[in-house]
Amino acid sequence: MTTFLLSYTHTYIIDNLQPESYFLKFSIHLKRLVNLPTRPCSCTTCIAENRNSPWFEERFNESIPHLLTKQNNEIPDDVYIWWQKLQRETNPKLYNETVNQLFETISGDSDFPESSPYRCKRCAVVGNSGNLKDSGYGIWIDGHDFILRMNKAITVGYEADVGSRTTHQFIYPESAHNLQENATLILIPFKILDLEWIISALTTGKIDRTYARVPRKINNSKDKILIYNPSFMKYVYTNWMEKHGRYPSTGILCIVFALHVCDQVDVYGFGADSNGNWDHYFEKSSGKSAFRKTGVHDGDFQANVTETLRSINKIQFFKGR
Repeated sequence: MTTFLLSYTHTYIIDNLQPESYFLKFSIHLKRLVNLPTRPCSCTTCIAENRNSPWFEERFNESIPHLLTKQNNEIPDDVYIWWQKLQRETNPKLYNETVNQLFETISGDSDFPESSPYRCKRCAVVGNSGNLKDSGYGIWIDGHDFILRMNKAITVGYEADVGSRTTHQFIYPESAHNLQENATLILIPFKILDLEWIISALTTGKIDRTYARVPRKINNSKDKILIYNPSFMKYVYTNWMEKHGRYPSTGILCIVFALHVCDQVDVYGFGADSNGNWDHYFEKSSGKSAFRKTGVHDGDFQANVTETLRSINKIQFFKGR
């Protein structure tokens, strides 16, 4: 900037009697200033830079919309067919009709700011693994700009290990519960009925069951509801999970989402604890391999994905205890 001002002043002194030359040189200097190379963010490292990993480049696709919005709610036929098979419905309501009603109820606009060379969006993705017990990570987690949790995660009583703040919580109807005040709910819909449920939960409260009982009402404000895009779900399943398992877990859906909206991603509470138990920090252990035996998710392959992301410095991974 100093060089630019000195050049600008020098040009003015020499050419103040020659307007054409003055404006030409001014435009040249301004163009040089504007075209200065900039980093995508102000973090020490940014996910969007140093993309020299063929493995990452083959998988990461910024063109896939991560949210379903009023302006962008169409999904390709192949995505719709795949999505409808995840949790089959007998007589599903028409998709377009449901989506139109949905965005008459909520705005659905993202509350994540755009990336900027003058901003560092630091995100903590906090899973529910029992390895968070006695970890002491709470103060680290709370220091992030955005704190993404999932499903039935609770913080009260566990603040020292998991933190006290939540900015976004990823849920599906069957894992829904009342969230922290001002937290944004991100619904992961596995079927059209899930979209109907969020409409009902914010209005009439008439839906209380899908394949299991679900809350009739939720305490979230209508302007704090976002909808995970089925196209992005299929992208995670195909590109990142390479079609392992029936469909991706909430955890990997959350991590890949964070790769697209954050500049720096720190991951906590994933995987087994040091004794090999795959339990939740807020529940009594249900067995060493319960998560891996569901037949729905491939926990081992997911662990390979997160370890690779860590090894190429796209995420920091905190293993807990």
